[in-house]
Amino acid sequence: MPPKKILEPEVKPLIGRIGTNLRIGIVGVPNVGKSTFFNVLTKSAAPAENFPFCTIDPNENRVPVPDARFDYLCEYHKPLSKVPAYLNVVDIAGLVKGAAEGQGLGNAFLSHINACDAIFHLCRAFDDPDVTHVEGEVDPVRDLAIISEELRLKDEERLMVYIDKVEKLVIRGGDKKSKPEYDTLVKVKEVLVDEKKHIRFADWSAHDIEVLNKYLFLTSKPNIYLANLSEKDFIRKKNKWLPKIKEWIDKNDPCASLIPFSGLFEHKLAEMETDAERKSFEEETKCTSMLERIITTGYKALHLEYFFTAGQDEVKAWTIQKGTKAPQAAGRIHTDFEKGFIMAEVMHYNDFKEEGSEAAAKAAGKYRQQGRNYVVEDGDIIFFKFNAGAGLKDAAKKK
Repeated sequence: MPPKKILEPEVKPLIGRIGTNLRIGIVGVPNVGKSTFFNVLTKSAAPAENFPFCTIDPNENRVPVPDARFDYLCEYHKPLSKVPAYLNVVDIAGLVKGAAEGQGLGNAFLSHINACDAIFHLCRAFDDPDVTHVEGEVDPVRDLAIISEELRLKDEERLMVYIDKVEKLVIRGGDKKSKPEYDTLVKVKEVLVDEKKHIRFADWSAHDIEVLNKYLFLTSKPNIYLANLSEKDFIRKKNKWLPKIKEWIDKNDPCASLIPFSGLFEHKLAEMETDAERKSFEEETKCTSMLERIITTGYKALHLEYFFTAGQDEVKAWTIQKGTKAPQAAGRIHTDFEKGFIMAEVMHYNDFKEEGSEAAAKAAGKYRQQGRNYVVEDGDIIFFKFNAGAGLKDAAKKK
């Protein structure tokens, strides 16, 4: 009797846009500190005033992704050029209750969210009589629920339009090719409309995800929750709203990250002219900036990672999506590298640092040749070889 075949688990594609130039949007109700946060995060100067809809058109900027591995490689090679990975951040105007029906310029602002691939969901957990609140009083749990429901309602509105179009093709037109897509949209309706849940919480097949990636619904985007505290609460590490915010997230978006920070604290740090001043202030308050944690969490939420090329000319972090194979990673450097891919010579960063040099890593057997099916790992240091037609050429480590 032949042995039974072991069925391997289905490898599902990621939900979301395919690519490396992805964006994360800062979303919340008006006057919760979005523009202030955007400014200190990206070191830019977007308007941040005390009135609703101060931000009309979305502001976009990019911020380098902090990484001790990149810093070490730069220190080791002392290259002429240093190029880190970047996180693209968009500051989106505040959403109000009824935004899905057009309240407060809601339709325009919801379309801005649609152009993003993940969400920094920022809520206000501080009282300040000089900063008005669009709902009259501070209640971050209520604000979280408002935004969550507005995103769901907008998706519901769009979904019903899509279902109607595809239903005409399948039910009335007899289009069998569109039947699988229609079946997936019906499943989406069960989750979104009947159960009133966000799309990302359901279990989807690989085919379902292909359909979801065609429509890019707002509630399929990952959320990272940011609680903006007063400077006093941030320093004393105590805030009356945090347990309630955590309880709401655990119930409504389980496994999502919650990062408390203080926009005022970060603004004070950003205003200081020297690293010594900032370090002294952090030591005095026994608090440190949360921006690095926020940036790296946002970057990972987009399913992004990077590999390094490193040499005396340049140290560079090349952004790829998780699960990228070696030829496609080579194509990030140049399309010819992917077309003529022969092999990837790979060192893990940890092995390079542990051994102290490339030669030592080779001698220790930690420098490996990998083929087309190699899935690049975050932090790999790679040297690609490719065939350009006339003969073998090396995709040098930017030497």
